[in-house]
Amino acid sequence: MAFPTFSRTAASLAALIAAGVSLAAPASAETLIVGIGTQDTTTNTVTTGVVLRQLKLIEKHLPKDGKYAGLDIKLDWQNFTSGPPVTNGMMAGKLQFGGMGDYPLVVNGYTFQSNPESKTQLISVAAYNLDGSGNGVVVHKDSPYFALEDLKGKVVSVPFGSAAHGMLLKAMQDAKMPKDFFTLVSQSPEVGSTNLKEQKIDAHADFVPFAELLPFRGFARKVFDGVQTNLPTWHGVVVRTDFAERYPEIVDAYLQAVLDANEWVKSDPKRAAEKISEWTGTDKEVVYIFLGPGGIMTMDPTLKAPLIAAAKEDVKVLQSLDRIKTPFDVDPWVNDGYLRAAFKARGLDYDAAVKSTANYEVSGEDAFCKKPITEPRKAGEIWVKDGDILAFSSASCTLAAYRDMQTKGTAMNVAYVFDAARGIKLFADKAFYVIDPKAGVTPFMLKQDAEAFATKAGGKVAPFEDALTAATAG
Repeated sequence: MAFPTFSRTAASLAALIAAGVSLAAPASAETLIVGIGTQDTTTNTVTTGVVLRQLKLIEKHLPKDGKYAGLDIKLDWQNFTSGPPVTNGMMAGKLQFGGMGDYPLVVNGYTFQSNPESKTQLISVAAYNLDGSGNGVVVHKDSPYFALEDLKGKVVSVPFGSAAHGMLLKAMQDAKMPKDFFTLVSQSPEVGSTNLKEQKIDAHADFVPFAELLPFRGFARKVFDGVQTNLPTWHGVVVRTDFAERYPEIVDAYLQAVLDANEWVKSDPKRAAEKISEWTGTDKEVVYIFLGPGGIMTMDPTLKAPLIAAAKEDVKVLQSLDRIKTPFDVDPWVNDGYLRAAFKARGLDYDAAVKSTANYEVSGEDAFCKKPITEPRKAGEIWVKDGDILAFSSASCTLAAYRDMQTKGTAMNVAYVFDAARGIKLFADKAFYVIDPKAGVTPFMLKQDAEAFATKAGGKVAPFEDALTAATAG
């Protein structure tokens, strides 16, 4: 019987064994876990959180060569209902990135300034509204209260430490209300919403999207909007500096993914609203009012001067109310270097973008009134049930088309119009209308604005049904 002969490889292996070289299997690739704190149900933050996760956008940009060769990068997504727990996770070293609202961001930077291991830096905005709309205070639809001043001595819930909490503190400061004007209790959006629905509290203050979501769902009514604080509202992203300085390429991958997410939403806002609704549980019509064309929020990652100025005002509010005990300098905390590099890599002009406050707008032809849409912030839209979102050239044309569809039995999800005072997108059936022979039907977000316009124009303030009738007659 012939015996098998050693191959040259086998002989080499034998020699290595004789020399004492270990033949253990190669060590597995080193793993780097990157913690990302998100707020899935906060519509402002979806292009820095849930959209990235669901579409795996960061993975498309992660580095794979150089020092990253053989490094297994795992993204650890952690979802929260407000900003303060995100900061806690970052302080504990469990999160490297965190998305949250304006006041929590400021508190994050302030908290980290005394941390010997790492600071944080603001590297991106998620979305913003320069007028402050997005945050708000709502009461039950059957409540006898119609203004913040009516809630003296009442129980008002708000997620403590949130952007809405900051808005409420600013509103109280502006109105010179004492600290005990309300009985303030801390409740998450989910708990506060349930308690308001069951009328266990008198009012609930919250951030995006709850001040629109709860009225949309039919059991709440807005009595105060963030625009009344005259201070922008926005959400953004912070990163631990120890991580960013060691892994700048991963920071770039994150920011490239944010730019991808913004493009994805704008390329098909109806599809985006439907998918985000599926991922977060927020009604698609509410997602669309924030992120659709002409939406309440402008999706733009650039670190704009008015937003940084607003952060400095937030510091003053928090200091005056003893929420921040020592000085906090906002400017060194803001770092647009990573974002500038991400823009440059795409051939985009960061300096032009950071100066612009333009949103993408409603456009096209009004098939009902048979005219082009030339003034987007005077336009309107109707979302046909199981159909398209149709655009109209004016509020009057939108309401006339709405009544026409009703008459024909066409089911509709919702209609949108724009506030005549500030150009903010509204649910048509929640707006206050002024009807007058010259201007036709004019929508407003706030009753006080409608009343002022009616006095000046000689018209009358009317509810949605009356506005539908007037638009049809017109």
